[in-house]
Amino acid sequence: MPIRRGVLAAGASAALAAALLSGASMAQASISDSSAAAAPDIDVEAVKGDLKELQSIADSNGGNRAHGQPGYKASVDFIKKKLDEAGFKTAIQEFDNGGAKGYNLIADWPGGSEDKVVMAGSHLDSVSAGPGINDNGSGSAAILEVALAAAKADLKPAKHLRFAWWGDEEDGMVGSTHYVDKLASGDKSKIDSYLNFDMLGSPNPGYFVYDDDTELEKVFTDWFAAKDIKTDPETEGDGRSDHAPFKDAGVRVGGLFTGAEATKSQEQADKWGGKAGEPFDPCYHSACDKTSNIDDKALDLNTDAIANAIWTLSS
Repeated sequence: MPIRRGVLAAGASAALAAALLSGASMAQASISDSSAAAAPDIDVEAVKGDLKELQSIADSNGGNRAHGQPGYKASVDFIKKKLDEAGFKTAIQEFDNGGAKGYNLIADWPGGSEDKVVMAGSHLDSVSAGPGINDNGSGSAAILEVALAAAKADLKPAKHLRFAWWGDEEDGMVGSTHYVDKLASGDKSKIDSYLNFDMLGSPNPGYFVYDDDTELEKVFTDWFAAKDIKTDPETEGDGRSDHAPFKDAGVRVGGLFTGAEATKSQEQADKWGGKAGEPFDPCYHSACDKTSNIDDKALDLNTDAIANAIWTLSS
């Protein structure tokens, strides 16, 4: 601002000083508000603890958590109990496929505008060949711990928060398709965004971000860039997971992925580490997809990226 000379100089200087102090106070308040709204660092040990529980459930139920098998329903019950205790409103949606009953678990955090719903989801079922700890215990445990962190923080989002654990993804996104098909057209339009998390701890990991929606993609790529981690657009699993029914219904989608049966290139190994010429997950859809089949760093980073996205997009 221009400073007037003469007899007003002293007063103007005082006014300028006051303005600068006021501006500094506003800046400090802004920084404080931003800090207060920052997403928490999710404890990866808590995520791994959930994976150990899912492994135990599989071990006690024929070695898997597949659709129609007792290990799947036990997995639903385990996650539902934790959410209920944290104050979520939970509901189990039933469907039938292949002569067996399936279950989606939906959890809503109270508050926020239900005309704008931010949704995060992961499939909870495994294949029948193994316990499915990376595919997709990793995504399921990650969003569970983010949901519990929102409850612990008593998060008061502007938009409504909803989390989902889908049944029978492995037979072609059956549970998530059922959910979307049962939504009224008006309810579909209320879903501001759907974020999907499938395989977040691959042992030879890549860092892939869904590129279906520019804004949602940027939330993730900016977060990883701040950690000096380069990302690639997710192409290997495009259309193969539970975002597909939402995308087909006109909902904007985003998400994260660390790779499945595809082979890591030398360029990707140079960028992310790991072994070129080998699959991102050599235990994909196999009996060896156990708790030992998890890269802790990838699991930790992706879980924190989810928390940042939920805090950012729901504000």
